Amino acid sequence: MHMSTFFPGFTVEDLDYTQQQQQQQQQQLHSLLYHFTQPQPNMHILIVNDDGPPSAHSSPYVHSLVRDLQAAGHTVSVCLPHTQRSWIGKAHMIGQTVKPLYYRPPPASSPAAGLTTALVPSSEKPEQQVVNVTDHGSVHLRPSTVPGTEEWILVDGTPASCVQIGLYHFFQDRGPVDLVVSGPNYGRNTTAVFALSSGTLGGALEAAVCKRRAIALSYAFFNRNHDPAIITKASRQSVRVIEALWKQWPTDGSVDLYSVNVPLLEGLEEGKVLYTPMLQNYWGAGSCFEEVEGSVDGEEVDEERIREGGGADAETGDGGGGLDMGDGKRDGREGLHTHKHFKWSPRFTDVYKSVEEAPPGNDGWAVKEGHTSVTPLKANFWNTAENLHGKELQLPPLETPSATKTESTTTLPIRNSTTTDFKDHLYALIDYQDAYVQPLILSAIEKLLPSSSYTLLPTPFTPENKEPEIHLSALLPSADAKVLQITPYETIDFDHAMSHPATTLINSYIIRKALIRKHFLSSTVENWVAKHPTSALKTHVKRAEAFEVDYAEFLDDSLVEAFDLRASMEKNDQLIAEGKEKEVEWWILKPSMSDRGQGIRLFSTMDELQSIFDSWEVESDSEDEDDASSEPDANSNADNDSDAGGNGNGINTSHLRHFIAQPYIHPPLLLPELQNRKFHIRVYVLAIGALKVYVYKDMLALFAGVPYTSPTSTTSSDPDSNPDSELDLSAHLTNTCLQTYLSPNAAENSVHRFWDLSSLSPTHFPQSKAEDIWDQICEVTGDLFEAAARGMMIHFQPMEQAFEVYGLDFLVDADDESGRNTAWLLEVNAFPDFKQTGELKGVVGGFWEGLVKEAVGGFVGVEKADGVEDEKMTLVREVDLGRRW
Repeated sequence: MHMSTFFPGFTVEDLDYTQQQQQQQQQQLHSLLYHFTQPQPNMHILIVNDDGPPSAHSSPYVHSLVRDLQAAGHTVSVCLPHTQRSWIGKAHMIGQTVKPLYYRPPPASSPAAGLTTALVPSSEKPEQQVVNVTDHGSVHLRPSTVPGTEEWILVDGTPASCVQIGLYHFFQDRGPVDLVVSGPNYGRNTTAVFALSSGTLGGALEAAVCKRRAIALSYAFFNRNHDPAIITKASRQSVRVIEALWKQWPTDGSVDLYSVNVPLLEGLEEGKVLYTPMLQNYWGAGSCFEEVEGSVDGEEVDEERIREGGGADAETGDGGGGLDMGDGKRDGREGLHTHKHFKWSPRFTDVYKSVEEAPPGNDGWAVKEGHTSVTPLKANFWNTAENLHGKELQLPPLETPSATKTESTTTLPIRNSTTTDFKDHLYALIDYQDAYVQPLILSAIEKLLPSSSYTLLPTPFTPENKEPEIHLSALLPSADAKVLQITPYETIDFDHAMSHPATTLINSYIIRKALIRKHFLSSTVENWVAKHPTSALKTHVKRAEAFEVDYAEFLDDSLVEAFDLRASMEKNDQLIAEGKEKEVEWWILKPSMSDRGQGIRLFSTMDELQSIFDSWEVESDSEDEDDASSEPDANSNADNDSDAGGNGNGINTSHLRHFIAQPYIHPPLLLPELQNRKFHIRVYVLAIGALKVYVYKDMLALFAGVPYTSPTSTTSSDPDSNPDSELDLSAHLTNTCLQTYLSPNAAENSVHRFWDLSSLSPTHFPQSKAEDIWDQICEVTGDLFEAAARGMMIHFQPMEQAFEVYGLDFLVDADDESGRNTAWLLEVNAFPDFKQTGELKGVVGGFWEGLVKEAVGGFVGVEKADGVEDEKMTLVREVDLGRRW
């Protein structure tokens, strides 16, 4: 291997250096590094690697190096693989469309991303203090539109692909790239065995064949307990080496790239920086794959073991693998193959042994001794056996095929350019944007699915962008890959679900206004009952008067067709005039698009109703008039009426149009053992495909904060308030989110398991009563979803490739003459507020486990055992709507 001048003043004629030559060269290079004080030219440096974006598990060093290069005055552009690509060499993935993501590192005030700990100045002590690093940056689907944002490119390709894309498709506004640095690699790349497979060297080689100067940089660690101070020294040392090599780069074309290995040792800056040849070594006898049976370690565990040099023979001494039967046959069936699995298990003792046995001076030896090695390379396979050049290879005479020979009829398979394994693998984007329920969803999935059967996609949500525009196809290895998306309604990729129905499962239907908007819900019930008078909806949903109000002054005109409501209010006026206030029929007003109890009011007369709307109009005067009176588009976010909104019982002025009024359910069932507080029942319902409806048996009882009183006798809790002011609703509204708002101490003891009420109040709520209410709830829920699916097909459109969670609220009235009660349906909420469960997380966790079994299990092919059903997830209705994909 012949090379020429690297630094002025000496010449390297051969990589078999003599000891004297080597010492002279090291002295010159060492002097160059430590006495290099002249101003450095600012370079545009492209950083690539094979370890992916900053990660404590696989890529802990890259951000630290980027920061030190920037601090040295260089312009740094970064293009990395979006995931781990070690041992891939200089490969490109042909037949694949490479898609970018956009990584934004943490701000300069935070420690470097990727390290589990970092040193920051202490405010109390002069010395430095170790603190945990929690900010590893964020990944986005689209580039930032904010000028000055630091942003790296992540591509689903190889290190060589990152070089091509970084050089020619991004960063042109920063000027030509002067130098490509590949790394720092998470582990050494010394000796030929490592270097020939290295994605880090592969990236540098790709840059070299693109006629760019390149440096492959690797950090050789000796244990995984990385001291952040040592990492800081390694980055600082790397910058000095990079700048020195750049300044003294040979101009005669003798060097295309350098391979630099920095040892992560305490005194690395005091060690030497040595020019070294790459040690030519080989694997020993036997395979680098281990035959395995049954389950094996996950890929991440394997990667950690390989990085630390824990090959099979490092622990057992068996490097060959295999199942030798003792007679030379592998399986006892000569000529037949045995089905086996193979796990990458390189024998690193071969490498370490070759370093120990070789004479001093090679790259492996330098790192072992604690020195930084610098190996100059050309981007080619060096010629050997040059004495054969120009000679002809002699072949035996060409044999003419005999007509009597039997031609083979075996057709060899043609290898496709791309793999199809991803079609059976599940990719899951799960970010519910709710810290209460997110870990419960992940736990449910982990319990059902083997860890090797699915991959969690990186979340595109950030504190700055809580409603990112998500395109699943940009996150998947192929548009046809099987994907599960569980995110807020506004971020669901409905387009992908519609175009790939067989391979997509999302957590919401597109259109379901027939259930979740109160005026649509009343129409759903009214239309169904008209055609099915025996339906349970007739006796379990209060009649509703729906009306629209644009301005308070037109309220009277809006009620022209609300015949029952007007008649009741006129009768109430007469009763009040006669002093019969206790006989007044009370009504409850509900804005159709509100949630969490917002805007709910009680009234009995036209004057009271007018006063309510007049007060809202005063509140809305300070807001934009168009926003206060416009109706959202049917397919906009307004279709996502959930009960996860804000606190308080006020109302957003954007809800001031559609209203319903229903007779108030008085008196409700009250339990003396629970202070006679009003309560409603929260029921979690799962709708799957088109259409199965499940009711989760573990229901909640949500109590008001204060004892119940008749609305006739309810006055404001403030004794000095105006007697004509609005009613105090703290005894009437049972939404948990309102309890703290209305009464600071009300939320305590406000949530119970429904089935615990029998033990808390055995006299007034026996088990038989609870079972009867449960049966009513199941029947009403089944009828309701069938009514929406069959009777309101425009406004409720179940999809085979979707499931959805609903929260249904029921109120139980007082005992009738026979001692029986009616469970009245109050409302339906999509994306229910699971935090209402409070400390009873087991209810929500159990519900999501049942959901994953029923909705996700079938999608991924996980079959339930015969005869085994989730005892709490009860199927109450199955409707065949004839919708197939």
